[in-house]
Amino acid sequence: MNNDLAFATATELLDGYRDGAISPVEATKAALAQIEMYNSALNAFVIVDEDYALARARESEARWRAATPMGLIDGVPTTIKDLLLTEGWPTLRGSLSVDAAGPWNDDAPCTARLKEHGAVILGKTTTPEFGWKGVTDSPRTGITRNPWNKNTTPGGSSGGASAACAAGMGVFHVGTDGGGSIRIPASFTGIFGIKASYGRVPAWPLSPFGTVAHVGPMTRNVRDGAIMLQVLSEPDVRDWTSLPPTDTDYLAGLSASIRGKRIAYSPTLGYATVHPEVAAAVKSAVTLFEDLGAIVEEVDPGFDNPLPIFNTLWWSGAAFALRNLSDKQLSELDPGLRIVVEEGAKITLTDYLEANQARGELGVRMRQFHKTYDLLVTPALSIPAFEAGKLAPEDLAAVGAWVDWTPFSYPFNLTQQPACSINCGFSSDGLPIGLQIVGPMQDDLAVLNAAFAFEQVSPVVGARPDLDRLL
Repeated sequence: MNNDLAFATATELLDGYRDGAISPVEATKAALAQIEMYNSALNAFVIVDEDYALARARESEARWRAATPMGLIDGVPTTIKDLLLTEGWPTLRGSLSVDAAGPWNDDAPCTARLKEHGAVILGKTTTPEFGWKGVTDSPRTGITRNPWNKNTTPGGSSGGASAACAAGMGVFHVGTDGGGSIRIPASFTGIFGIKASYGRVPAWPLSPFGTVAHVGPMTRNVRDGAIMLQVLSEPDVRDWTSLPPTDTDYLAGLSASIRGKRIAYSPTLGYATVHPEVAAAVKSAVTLFEDLGAIVEEVDPGFDNPLPIFNTLWWSGAAFALRNLSDKQLSELDPGLRIVVEEGAKITLTDYLEANQARGELGVRMRQFHKTYDLLVTPALSIPAFEAGKLAPEDLAAVGAWVDWTPFSYPFNLTQQPACSINCGFSSDGLPIGLQIVGPMQDDLAVLNAAFAFEQVSPVVGARPDLDRLL
């Protein structure tokens, strides 16, 4: 099968809309055709609203014909993760405990900004229950699968978004990241995903998991990620934790030059065990930064594994979020999430405050680290994708198993820094391997620029899965 229009970039679509070579209706139909063809194999969507999408596409087409496009991304096919509110559509959060009847009267800030800029929203993508783990399956929607190999997981918790993105089911995809949930699936599916600095993308309602939770773009290339971040980062008064508006133009500011930048390369962060094929791919990728003129030094940031901090904050957040569920609702939860809720309820106030204090010390360390180094690069994950429906390659039973293979992602939720994943190679089984680029707090453009520079010289960025194998 070949549907090249479905894999067009946002820039290509917008240029085509402007000169009349492409219409938003054609682009929307191309995305919907991909969904029709491949979603039964991937299970990436909770909701697909073809009538709504085509109606918005026709409105966009009329605006472009009149040379009056609305905003920056008028007519670009887009999806929203099913943890984020969408007016008129239920937000089920992968859970049987959510009443689909609603009412559903609000858009989250990200949904509102995308609509204001004319995005054509196709539907909502799958998530594990309440986004609790690094793979995507739930009691409500079942198992979501990886376009590179449908027997493997696309990661999570934004796994539906990553699978849709890699399979051409839309151009822009909104994910959330509370411990790696944008970067994990981006790594497993070979796409680009960025968790901008905490507060750069407003959120509402705020996550019950607290200030580790980010909202951000998932796209097939860095330029599209920059355009999308420009839209998502516009202010919304409903998020009192959001950063002040910035004058930064993420698209205009993109530069492929990182000459002279000081990059710290940490293969393990000082504590992680990494699959040999992942280690080799990341090490090879780092040489491309050197070829681009960056000054690369192999060095660890110098902190111990912050997993105890993360677990304390995250598990107590889960217990708080679900504290009012009935016994029947608790019995219907994903069994792993139910255990997390039970364990989180045992965390004391002292435990919580001590974890917050340790988190602050970690944040200070990383801010000091970036006085010396402009960027930090690491593997995005310690392993390639594994069997769908499991929490880890060999350990389905352990509730915390997903954090064992994500040692590079959650530290930077704790520190709130911008971080992205970009494809840097493939395993011997043909599965993507992600490179993580971490920047100083509030310097989201530095991360985008490094990823953009890497994208220009990497032979693997932009590779597509063989979707025919899904049929």
